[in-house]
Amino acid sequence: MLRCLLVALIVLGVAGVSHAVSPVLVIHGGAGVIKRDIDPAKDKAVRAAMTKALQDGYAQLKAGKPAIDAVAAAITVLEDDAHFNAGRGSVFTHDGKTEMDAAVMEGESLRAGSVAGVQHVKNPILLARAVMEHSPHVMLIGEGAEAFAREQGITLVDTAYFRTEERWRQWQKALKEDSEKKPHDDHGPAKHFGTVGAVALDSAGHLAAGTSTGGMNDKRWGRVGDSPIIGAGTYANARCAVSGTGWGEFYVRTVAAHEICMKVSMLGEPVQRAAAEVINQQIPAMGGSGGAIALDTDGNIAMPFNTDGMYRGWIGADGVPHVAIYDDEPDPSNHQPAPAAPSSTK
Repeated sequence: MLRCLLVALIVLGVAGVSHAVSPVLVIHGGAGVIKRDIDPAKDKAVRAAMTKALQDGYAQLKAGKPAIDAVAAAITVLEDDAHFNAGRGSVFTHDGKTEMDAAVMEGESLRAGSVAGVQHVKNPILLARAVMEHSPHVMLIGEGAEAFAREQGITLVDTAYFRTEERWRQWQKALKEDSEKKPHDDHGPAKHFGTVGAVALDSAGHLAAGTSTGGMNDKRWGRVGDSPIIGAGTYANARCAVSGTGWGEFYVRTVAAHEICMKVSMLGEPVQRAAAEVINQQIPAMGGSGGAIALDTDGNIAMPFNTDGMYRGWIGADGVPHVAIYDDEPDPSNHQPAPAAPSSTK
């Protein structure tokens, strides 16, 4: 009788020896119009930064730390590198300020934290985590978020820290186009696609996601995109974790990250199919574009995007960091080409 009960408990998953899970970390540094004529020095620097982000994040996982630690460690590296539109490399608003957003979420507990419109926080991803872990709230914005940062000992810096020559030139160019009432010819990469993010699976089988961004170049009126909105640009549950990068308004309207995870966890779709349906079908059909990274509890990776490139990287059981930038570079998701753009004559 006891033996039968034990067998039943094992079948139900209530008892028995647990099996180890191979940790996985996936990151992105933004999608957009990334041509192969990118400066070779920048190409090398971007790949080096992403490799370091993968190594630092994966070290947390190999040490048995939770997925959220890996996500925070990886994103911090990217926030500190001026090549990415997050943290140090954030773009300027129309008024010449930096307004940064970030979010984190744990899949098993559904705990989440986010910040929006912060101007002095060196690493917004760390503040988003502090909101999740040390406040009764999910989202804090602006001056209130920075007051909380001071209480939590989060590093604040002078706004001069965020001024880089590349972002300054992009802003000046946008202002000139504004004054001449011309459309921005950097509509893709500089305006909508600057985001960094990470998703991780730890040895306990738990998932986490995080996203950080400097927003849109030349944005106005305190605009907030999808990155800090739980379910839009950032989401994780017990089966799936997603971080998005793209034209935020469309990710908000489709609740893109949540939509992907619902397809995985409720409909039982493979993560690659679920992510591709949202990123390469739903969003382009509405006129938007971008990409995402997604991960499930079996360690399956999806990296769909419908632009010429997406900074992306992954590391798994072999412990070897892999980085790709361009559309024709292979990655674990084997993403399909984007569907034809919707007709403008409708």
